[in-house]
Amino acid sequence: MKCGIKFCGGCNPRYDRGAACREIKKTLENDNIEFMNATEEEVFDNLLVIGGCSACCASHSQYTVNDEIFKMWEKDHINKIVELLRRKS
Repeated sequence: MKCGIKFCGGCNPRYDRGAACREIKKTLENDNIEFMNATEEEVFDNLLVIGGCSACCASHSQYTVNDEIFKMWEKDHINKIVELLRRKS
């Protein structure tokens, strides 16, 4: 599975978004998931939007996603995201 990652602009982050992303990747390193920065040229199976606050306002309509778009905006979402992505892999 190819999963694109889109970060918000970071205007009001309430947690370390990069650390959260690294934790998700590390937890899923033995699953069949290829993580990559979202680009408009790629087609993704799923997209993970990592917002820094509850607005989670990062745009993502410009990306082509075949299945689901997952959004997180706080560190407490890490386990839920891992569970959802694991089900898709």
